[in-house]
Amino acid sequence: MHIAIIGAGCSGLTAIKHLVQAGLKDIVCYEKNDRIGGNWIYAATPSHSSICSTTHTISSKSMSQFSDFPMPDDYPDYPSHQQILAYFQAYARHFQLEKYIRFNVAVQQVRKIEKERWHLSLSDGTEAEFDCLLIANGHLSIPRHPDWKDDFSGQYLHAHDYKSNQALENKRVLVIGAGNSACDCAVETSRNAALVDMSLRSPQYIIPKLIMGKPTDTFAVSLQWLPQRIQNWLQKISLRIQVGRYRDYGLPEPDFSPTQAHPTINSEIFDKIRHGKIHPRSAIQGISGQTVHFIDGSSAEYDVIIAATGYKISFPFFDRDFIHWEDASNIPLFLRIFHPDHPSLFFIGLIQPQGCIWTLAEAQSQLIGRLLTGKIRLPDNWRESAIAEGKNWAQQFIARPRHALEVHYYPYLQSLRQIIKSTNQSSE
Repeated sequence: MHIAIIGAGCSGLTAIKHLVQAGLKDIVCYEKNDRIGGNWIYAATPSHSSICSTTHTISSKSMSQFSDFPMPDDYPDYPSHQQILAYFQAYARHFQLEKYIRFNVAVQQVRKIEKERWHLSLSDGTEAEFDCLLIANGHLSIPRHPDWKDDFSGQYLHAHDYKSNQALENKRVLVIGAGNSACDCAVETSRNAALVDMSLRSPQYIIPKLIMGKPTDTFAVSLQWLPQRIQNWLQKISLRIQVGRYRDYGLPEPDFSPTQAHPTINSEIFDKIRHGKIHPRSAIQGISGQTVHFIDGSSAEYDVIIAATGYKISFPFFDRDFIHWEDASNIPLFLRIFHPDHPSLFFIGLIQPQGCIWTLAEAQSQLIGRLLTGKIRLPDNWRESAIAEGKNWAQQFIARPRHALEVHYYPYLQSLRQIIKSTNQSSE
């Protein structure tokens, strides 16, 4: 079985590792960069990566490491991007993964051909055909811009292109959004900008990185045995004790449960707001020149706008009439992996979990390895389940573009493990 993988980031690496471990050795992974790491390859200028110079993880070390390759003991609870890249590089060395990777080769076009096979056209001018195709190209590289982008006459940049606060000294800055990228940009910019405002269109749960001295995600682990309703109540109570009311910070109060939206994990934002370094603003009504008008009737002038407005789901190597989910409200994939019309096509890491994506990509890869080697099979109704599952996930979260890929970490992981542990001996 000849297998292609697109992307050698965290998802692509664990895919190689677990396919090889399952006994599948005829693997080629195409990576357009000159090294492994994907989004964790930091560059001081805009690139494919969305991380900035001060990026740290928002999931803790203990909840982010691969099951058979722990992070070093001297890593902090929340490692830096340099440490995470070094971890992935060590993972690739330890399991000898680089021999399966072709660096500096981008996949330019993918066509499905007869017998559920795949034809790839590559940036080096060559072509290749494969029996199976794994997509691990990530979903944080194509920015989603606001409609008013071109109305602003000052400096505009998407959070994807924000790399450091050095060029923003003494500038009046408006950050759009209150997600993880928005809060990171606002906090870092506030260290040397003349003014930092943060515009919120809707309420957002902002959760400290530590609860009772422990990483927040380890607190969530301790609640998993409880019914979801009780978990939600305890999470709200713990946030009220630690943070107080969001309106005390000038932030809108969420009117939904913590698990209905992707959380923002940030401790510094509260400190910066209460020290007057960051000023929450309402949603934008319109922009004229460098003046921004807000829906509460106020207005202000800014030198720079940083739009943390999310990313598009993009597969530039597929024709748009084949697979195109940029504006999809739900994604019809069984277990977020299997396409009902293309049984030899698999998606790795095409999820936005309320937890760490790497450990889920590892479980996805284990499942695919067992499936392709005939150790397990999918349920007979998996194609029908793919359609229903996409709708079901969409109903569990607030209808926003950022939630098109959202999953609840533990229920999703459990659903993967149930199939991985099944004892069926044939695959479809």
